[in-house]
Amino acid sequence: MFVRIVKMTFAASETENFQKLFQQNKEKIRGFEGCEFLELYRDKNNKNIFFTYSYWQDEAALENYRTSSLFKEVWSETKKMFAGKPEAWSVEKLWTSEPVGSAQ
Repeated sequence: MFVRIVKMTFAASETENFQKLFQQNKEKIRGFEGCEFLELYRDKNNKNIFFTYSYWQDEAALENYRTSSLFKEVWSETKKMFAGKPEAWSVEKLWTSEPVGSAQ
């Protein structure tokens, strides 16, 4: 599994527009071949900062998405809203805790 975390800082006037764009495209992104999980987070202290957190089958699956027309369309709209340079990390998941109250 391949995990991708992307941090994006938006202009304050664009946060609502970004959320609408994400809502319109989240199922398409999640349904893209090789995407196994997708979440969106918002910083509690700075409401202009968002993070996407996604699981991919492997690095090739992410690269297929990044060269797709879906990515190009969504990213071209997203980057117009930025107030700062986006940051991205590709990380390896080493451990996950069990949810509280789950049977072991």
